[in-house]
Amino acid sequence: MPGKREKTRESIIDASYVLFAKKGFKQVTMKDVCEVTGMSRGGLYSHFSGTDKLFEALLERIAENSAMDFHAEIEEDFSAKEILFRALDLMEEEMKHPEDSLSVAIYEYAETVDSDVMERLNRNAERKWKELVLYGIERGEFRDVDADEIVNVILYSYQGVRMWSRITPMKSKTICSITNHIKKHLIGAFL
Repeated sequence: MPGKREKTRESIIDASYVLFAKKGFKQVTMKDVCEVTGMSRGGLYSHFSGTDKLFEALLERIAENSAMDFHAEIEEDFSAKEILFRALDLMEEEMKHPEDSLSVAIYEYAETVDSDVMERLNRNAERKWKELVLYGIERGEFRDVDADEIVNVILYSYQGVRMWSRITPMKSKTICSITNHIKKHLIGAFL
């Protein structure tokens, strides 16, 4: 059971998500975080030394809690198609809500901070998706595709839409066409 310190840390991360999604990385200050959490500067700094460390903790938590971690479902022998469809439905919902996206903040963070966090998170995402694709191929549910190639399509089309949708409205039809393309590539004819 998490202690008071850990609970406070988690509540800071929760509150900061909205700030980073709304303002990006560069515009968020520790003062902003103090205002949304009601904490003193000293209290906040006892948990995070700066916005960069806070943002890294936020990214790490997202990666750990990701619904895109398919390993447990694979271990339980779920259908690869079911896992894929659930993940793509989740991605569609996220792509339709640019106001909740951290894409701008992630871009700004990666541009201004010397850290391997982004590279590590990207490698983890590639690994998770590749595991699902190979699992689907092995089970005969997916076509025998180049796993690295389709993982690139999945990850970078998703992130591209998340970033671009912050700049210009995306039609639902466009978003669905992306996930449908992925389904067609992996499964062939579907639904």
